[in-house]
Amino acid sequence: MAIEFSEEIPSLRTTMENIIAVVQPDKLREQIAELNEKAAAPDLWDDPSAAQAVTSALSHRQSELDRITQMSERIDDLEAMVDMAAEDPDESADILAEAEADLEKLRKDLGDLEIRTLLDGEYDERNAVITIRSGAGGVDAADFAEMLLRMYLRWAERHGYPTKVMDTSYAEEAGLKSATFEVQAPYAYGTLSVEAGTHRLVRISPTSFAAVEVIPLIETTDHIEIPESELKVDVFRSSGPGGQSVNTTDSAVRMTHIPTGIVVSMQDEKSQIQNRAAALRVLQSRLLVLRHEEEQAKKKELAGDVKASWGDQMRSYVLQPYQMVKDLRTEYESGNPQSVFDGDIDGFINAGIRWRKNEQKAAQD
Repeated sequence: MAIEFSEEIPSLRTTMENIIAVVQPDKLREQIAELNEKAAAPDLWDDPSAAQAVTSALSHRQSELDRITQMSERIDDLEAMVDMAAEDPDESADILAEAEADLEKLRKDLGDLEIRTLLDGEYDERNAVITIRSGAGGVDAADFAEMLLRMYLRWAERHGYPTKVMDTSYAEEAGLKSATFEVQAPYAYGTLSVEAGTHRLVRISPTSFAAVEVIPLIETTDHIEIPESELKVDVFRSSGPGGQSVNTTDSAVRMTHIPTGIVVSMQDEKSQIQNRAAALRVLQSRLLVLRHEEEQAKKKELAGDVKASWGDQMRSYVLQPYQMVKDLRTEYESGNPQSVFDGDIDGFINAGIRWRKNEQKAAQD
């Protein structure tokens, strides 16, 4: 069936116009100009933390603007290619074949860009800190937790997103009790937050479960102060698989927030001071989310809706007797679990983001 470019190109342009209306390139340019002024300040690196925040924000905004500009240019190029085919009948077949290939890729890339416009939450722009914990299922659950860690790290690798494993707690026989890692990318939190919840693995052995928690990384502007009197800090030696020690000093840190009982462990850094600072930052991030959840819960209570969804099973990974991964919220599924565990989860994430946006709209109606 021949592609009707006269219908497809206007459709692409309409989608692009909707994206531009949300992203507001002019506003992006203003932000880039302001950040460029800050980046040019001679005393910028007197405060390395603030300098890194400025350069990171500048890079993110510039990438966003480039992505919008390039996408518009690609639609223009596609239209020019179709016009060229109409003017050159001898070469039209080859030109249209190339145009069809470009159209298919444009649809996908435009769809991915459109997903970004749905990420308008308060913390969506931020880096993400993900914690995976094995649940019911014994050794199988610990193995499943390790599979999920690999899945997310491979997903980030596919996209070129830097990651940093901040803490790993190994199970006695095999696998992981828990793992915490950071994904450093624009909108990492907004993108990955739909992965939070209970994941289920089904194979010959009993069903296994793992919990995935996703929080936005704290920023210096958040002002989450924690009095020292509310902290209990323990130090210990970092350990590897099987409980073996991986260093000879008590550099690993376990930080407990006494009022809430939240516990954060950190052993990735080389010194106790660095691990303490990293643990405090993640603890602040969790308290920030807790504060936000309490505010949302209060709003729901005032509205008469006290139903909680935390902990509900949201995705099943079936390896036997058949093979399928299915998200129970969106109905999105894949018949290739191996590909999913290799990081091919964009379809699940995009479907989750659309589902969440629809849920938010329904709640407002």
